[in-house]
Amino acid sequence: MNYLKTLYKPLLLLVLAIILKTVLNSKDIIPEEYYYAFDKISWIVIITGLSWGAINLIKTIRKEYLDRHDLGNSNNLHARKLHTQLNILGRILTFIIIIVAVAATLMLFEPVRKLGISLFASAGIAGIILGFAAQKAIGTILAGLQIAISQPIRLDDVLVVEGEWGRVEEIKLTYVVVRIWDKRRLILPTTYFIEKPFENWTRTSADILGTVYLHTDYTIDFDSVREELSRLLEKHPLWDGEVNNLQVTDSGPEGVKIRALMSAKNAPDAWNLRVDIREGLINFIRKEFPDALPRTRVKLTNTSAL
Repeated sequence: MNYLKTLYKPLLLLVLAIILKTVLNSKDIIPEEYYYAFDKISWIVIITGLSWGAINLIKTIRKEYLDRHDLGNSNNLHARKLHTQLNILGRILTFIIIIVAVAATLMLFEPVRKLGISLFASAGIAGIILGFAAQKAIGTILAGLQIAISQPIRLDDVLVVEGEWGRVEEIKLTYVVVRIWDKRRLILPTTYFIEKPFENWTRTSADILGTVYLHTDYTIDFDSVREELSRLLEKHPLWDGEVNNLQVTDSGPEGVKIRALMSAKNAPDAWNLRVDIREGLINFIRKEFPDALPRTRVKLTNTSAL
C-alpha cells in the first residue's frame, strides 16, 4: 500500500506522457509547427516521472526498512549502523538520479548538446581552475561515501571531538552534525572524520567504563574508600554490575591520586553515575577522613638563634 501511495503521482505523470506521445504519433491531430515542442515536453515529462518515482521509491524502501530498527534502544549498535549507511547511500542515489535526469533533459535539445560539447572541448585553463575549485567539494562527497561504507561514526554514536562531548545527530553527504551535551550543535565536514583523530565511545558497543579521580593525603585509608565505593555502586540504579575497582594511580609530594573505575550500559548513564559517585566519595572522605583531604605541608624551623 505504501509503494502504491508513493508511486501514484509519478505513475500518473508517466501515463499522461504516454498518452501525449500516442497523440503525437498521429500528426493529423497536432499541427506540425507544434509537434517539436509537444514532443520535447512529453520526453521531459517521462524523464521527470521516472526520476521522481525512483527517488520516492528509494525513500519509501529506506523508511520501511529503518522503521524496523529503533534507535531508542540502549543497545542499538546494529540499528545505528543501518541508519547511517542507508541515509547516506539514499542521498547519494538521489543526487545521482537528479544529475542523470538533468543530463538526459539537456540531451534532448541539439543546441544545448552542442554547446556542452564545445564547452568541454574548449575548457582549457577555466576547466583546470574549476577542477581545483571543485576538488574540496568532491573530497567531502567521497568522504561521506567512505563514512557510509567503513563507518568510523554512526548515527547516535557518542564522540569527543574538538574537546566537546556529544552525540552524532545527523550525517549528511558533506557534513556531520554533533549534538553537544548542552544542546549546542557542532557542524563538521565529513573529511574531518577521515583525516583527524577523535574519540568514539560507542564504536563497538554502547557500554562504557567511567572513571572518577580523587586527590587525597597519604593518610587516607584505601580499604575504607574501596568499601564505600562498593556500597555506593551497589545501591545506584545506573551501575550495570560489571566493573567496580579502586586503584592508586599516582603519588606526589602533596598527596596521592586515586582512580575509581565503574561501568554503565551507555555513555549518558556513565556520565551521571560518575557525577554521583564523585559526590558520594568526596562527602565520605570529608566526613570520615577530614585529615586526609589534600594539604600543603610547610616545615617551620626555629630561627630565634639567628
